[in-house]
Amino acid sequence: MSTFDPDALECLAAIVEEGGFERAAQRLSITQSAVSQRLRALEAQVGTVLIVRSRPLKATQAGQLLLKHTKMIRLLRADLERDLKELAPSSLGGSREEERISIAINADSIATWVLGALNKLATEGLPLEIITDDQDFTQEWLRSGQVLGCVTTLKLALRGCKVVPLGAMNYIAVAEPTYAAKHYPEGMTAYNFRATPFVAFNRKDDMQGEFVNHVFGLKRVALNQVFVPSSEGQVRAALAGWGASVLPELIAREHIAAGRLINIAPNKVLPIQLYWHCWNLESDVLDALTTALLDAANVSLLKE
Repeated sequence: MSTFDPDALECLAAIVEEGGFERAAQRLSITQSAVSQRLRALEAQVGTVLIVRSRPLKATQAGQLLLKHTKMIRLLRADLERDLKELAPSSLGGSREEERISIAINADSIATWVLGALNKLATEGLPLEIITDDQDFTQEWLRSGQVLGCVTTLKLALRGCKVVPLGAMNYIAVAEPTYAAKHYPEGMTAYNFRATPFVAFNRKDDMQGEFVNHVFGLKRVALNQVFVPSSEGQVRAALAGWGASVLPELIAREHIAAGRLINIAPNKVLPIQLYWHCWNLESDVLDALTTALLDAANVSLLKE
């Protein structure tokens, strides 16, 4: 098998991760012409196109395989970096920009328990990149080779990957008290949930409908929704009376305790099981990430 030029591989990764040739050139501190030349040389070596020149740019299937290979090389470098720092703590500088360790995490986990889990690794210098997406879609980042691990609701492991159960996040329906008193004086029921809009994360987010389906035993619902693409933004919109919202109990509890929000469907809970997926490789970095996430999940999430 041919040996691929590491600089060309990082060039391919930069194009995909930055979304274009110009930004890739800026990240790698080379000219845009040099980026194109490195990509052409790599495509000539592989014998196929690696990038689809679309908006946004996308890696072809062959490009995704090389992207995954590049991230494996980064992981090996990160493992070596950790080992060498233990032997000679003052011998190494910081990691290069292109050696980032990328993982995909759902927004609600980022807003609640994940950052605390990763705090030690980040402060020790692990060059983390956290990509956020809906928990039902984070696995696609792993499937395409763009990340080395993800937190997702999907249980089935991808080929070449391992899966670790993390626990469940409980979701509850909430609203601002004055808003709730006006629209849900007796709480949310199977007959009045259409009375107001629901504040959702984005169009991928089906949490609001899933909650209604689950707690009221309905097969299919159509909701009026407004979209605010951050967990903290959803809370602020609910506090401002934009509508009801289904939020993690971990986020809502302090606002409920302070009287800023109320639970409009008492004793109704939607548990969402989360899983950590990562490449099935021997790696100190992957092991450290897995341990950190599992330890934090054991404290913050509910077990089956």
